[in-house]
Amino acid sequence: MPQRHPPLGPLFSPLFVHTPLHATALAPHLSDFLRYLTIQRRLAKNTVAAYGADLRAFLRFLARPAAPLREKVGKEEVQQFFQHCHQQRISARSNARRLAALRAFFLFLEHQGVLTANPLDEIDGPKIGRSLPKALTVAEVDTLLRPPASSSPLALRNSAMLHLLYASGLRVSELVTLPMSGCNLNSGHLRILGKGNKERVVPFSAIAGERVREYLARGRPLLLKGKPSPMLFCSNRGGAMTRVRFWQIIRQIALAAGITKTISPHMLRHSFATHLLAGGADLRSVQMMLGHTDIATTQIYTHVDADRLKTIHRRFHPRG
Repeated sequence: MPQRHPPLGPLFSPLFVHTPLHATALAPHLSDFLRYLTIQRRLAKNTVAAYGADLRAFLRFLARPAAPLREKVGKEEVQQFFQHCHQQRISARSNARRLAALRAFFLFLEHQGVLTANPLDEIDGPKIGRSLPKALTVAEVDTLLRPPASSSPLALRNSAMLHLLYASGLRVSELVTLPMSGCNLNSGHLRILGKGNKERVVPFSAIAGERVREYLARGRPLLLKGKPSPMLFCSNRGGAMTRVRFWQIIRQIALAAGITKTISPHMLRHSFATHLLAGGADLRSVQMMLGHTDIATTQIYTHVDADRLKTIHRRFHPRG
């Protein structure tokens, strides 16, 4: 059963009485729903954006020229939408998120008085399981973190970002939005405002601290060109870094280092957790550093290490 949230506050007053919901009547409520997720549910910006994209995909499906004119949107229309998603080779994980977005949206409409019942209550989500996160080996991380050949401001910034990412296990969104005030070089810790606006303190290594100091001394001032910025890491124009740009940077550095794996910033977060647990760190501490609400999310990294041990056993045991 979906979680029932408390009745909405006065910010969202009912717009319609209990009438059949035409497909064209959904769109006007979308902006209110996304505002509700941001203000009252306090969901992360990226989560709200993903829900918005999923719901717009549903609205486009309903508005397609070949769509039959329906009196209302219900279970049948939702099932047809997910059949369409399957034909478009949308993954089970993405479809599960789309279903969660639709379920929350219809529940919102129910609270608004637009619907008398949620048409998705009888629809089960796809069984997606939980895939094991991909991590780099320690040797691959060492290769990736080698000192850059160039001492340009961008090279110093990129090196500092890579070292800090692996040293702290931050999400890439947390890294690119990290303010100067959130990095304490004297104590060697970061103060992070993560998902759900939850604050946590994460330590980082002395080596990462050295790379950040070098960037602050010889890189950041040249990138900013005298302009003020609250952000620790800035672009070559002095503006804020983006997740997409850092994704491109890390792949370029990996290729230049001779690493053939497709590397993402999140893979360094996975590597951080995997290597800590393999080295003997306790699960609760790793959970706190990663900012996981549920320790079950952190436990998946113990499975990664167990899988590695099985591989080693099969490779070297004479009866493997």
